[in-house]
Amino acid sequence: MFPTLQAKLTRYEEVEKMLQDPEILADTQKMVELQREHGGLGKVALSVRRFNGLEADVAATKELLEAETDPGTREYAAHELHELEQQYDALRTELEDMVTAGDSLTRGSLIMEIRAGTGGDEAALFARDLFNMYTRFVDMRGWKYEVMDLSETELGGFKEVSLSITGEGAYHQLQFESGGHRVQRVPETETQGRIHTSAATVAVMPEVGEVDVEVRDEDLQIDTMRAGGPGGQKVNKTESAVRMTHLPTGLVVRIQDEKSQHKNRAKALRVLRSKLFELRMGQQHEARSEQRRTLIGSGDRSERIRTYNFPQNRLTDHRIGLTIHKLDQIMMGHMDDLIQPLLQFDREERLKGTQGLATA
Repeated sequence: MFPTLQAKLTRYEEVEKMLQDPEILADTQKMVELQREHGGLGKVALSVRRFNGLEADVAATKELLEAETDPGTREYAAHELHELEQQYDALRTELEDMVTAGDSLTRGSLIMEIRAGTGGDEAALFARDLFNMYTRFVDMRGWKYEVMDLSETELGGFKEVSLSITGEGAYHQLQFESGGHRVQRVPETETQGRIHTSAATVAVMPEVGEVDVEVRDEDLQIDTMRAGGPGGQKVNKTESAVRMTHLPTGLVVRIQDEKSQHKNRAKALRVLRSKLFELRMGQQHEARSEQRRTLIGSGDRSERIRTYNFPQNRLTDHRIGLTIHKLDQIMMGHMDDLIQPLLQFDREERLKGTQGLATA
């Protein structure tokens, strides 16, 4: 009925068996990656398993109803069939939603990068504010986040920051944050009260493991250096910073947040895998442009997706024409009124695409 979801159930059961393998249990990194994959697949896999069970129950009850002659038993079977069909229809709708949502529902972890754009110190302060907005939203959801790397300015702004976010539905809810974010406000550094415009960019990538992307040691060039910073106590005196270059693609990841070179290498590899996965997905989308995701899912960091107008307490998402006049609340992490319309728009567009393919 749902071949793509059935495949996820099959993979879920494969991972379940692998997690019982003594060799896997002895490899901590591999075990953690498989546990993360198992958790991500769990919601879909268990729903498919339940759907399969309901489908079998409906068929068996229909057979009983057709074969039974006793009026009392027939009445009981008819009532039972009605209840089973209601559950079956509800779960079928839920699975259809999962199909239209694609892989985003099964990926609970993501890597987010926020970078200051045009606007100097004010852009860096806005990048910090975006970071605070997202981490507040994460806290409200009961998810977890980990700062992977952070480069600050003297005024406390962020030149760039990367973080890992983990939680059920995290990637699904935050997948459309990629792009250019523009802010209009009076900067903290402005003495004459003039409104300035500056920008920051956000990239959201699903966090993936070895199962999704294999990175060979011979394809990596790893350089170490001293970590930089705004000065004072924050400057690391040891060569713990890591710059990891993927030679086949030229992708570069630099991590300096940890004092341990080993930890920075591990973080860099996590970020690199996600970047390679994003690159591969982008190439696949380009190869079949007629089946590309909806506009809000393009993930192009150069595209301006949103404007934050502080004087008018207004946020505008340009992709779907959404305007919300409570920017102050959104910046405090109350992002539901922003995220839900994006998800609904994407769902409707995907459904249109599915219907178009069905009638073609």
